Amino acid sequence: MKAYLLRAGLVSLALGVSLAASDGRAQPAAGGAAPGGDAAVARALKPLPKKEKEAPKLTKKTTVRFQTTAGELVIEVYPEAAPNAAKRFVDLVQAKYYDDTPISRVVPGFVAQFGVNWRDPHKAWKDRNFNDDPSYYQLERGTLAFAKSGANSNSTQVFINYAENNRLADPQYNFTVFGKVVTGMDVVDKFARVGDPSGGLDQDRLWNDGAAYLASLPAKPTMIVRATVE
Repeated sequence: MKAYLLRAGLVSLALGVSLAASDGRAQPAAGGAAPGGDAAVARALKPLPKKEKEAPKLTKKTTVRFQTTAGELVIEVYPEAAPNAAKRFVDLVQAKYYDDTPISRVVPGFVAQFGVNWRDPHKAWKDRNFNDDPSYYQLERGTLAFAKSGANSNSTQVFINYAENNRLADPQYNFTVFGKVVTGMDVVDKFARVGDPSGGLDQDRLWNDGAAYLASLPAKPTMIVRATVE
């Protein structure tokens, strides 16, 4: 199955497979109490216009650290913002799904996308979709959402917004913010742009034989070396 990230009238190739394995350390579950109290977490995301009364209060977070070949970034995941998406993302990080995978699509001013792992057993998650969450929060610069091809088709690929993309929260799209980069957006800005200017790397080739495909590229993508829950 392929998934697509819809962009203002354009359909741009965008989804992947996810899951990763624990490194043996005790890991907090998504939805753990937020260190430092509720106030900082409550201000972490901005509600969408006209969604201020509907947006759930944010009181919890899970922190995820990404080591990439461009540098390090820290992501906060907010389970109350989008419970299904937050749980899947943390589960995948704990399963080591994102380790040694490429940032497969970089569109300056729009998004950076990742989440294709062609290796067994991770590839089995490609078609394990989860249901949409309601979209309550703004898709501001640095926020994260899952890519999908339609309703309830979220799987493993995630995008980081380079700019405000609130149009993606419109009901016909319903992309849902579940977290944001709190440290390292300067690193995200340095992600290598490879492949098609809009679509990035060839998804079919990545899924079928990612190692050989990456080896054949004259210009290499930024790689996620390791992702961990803290």
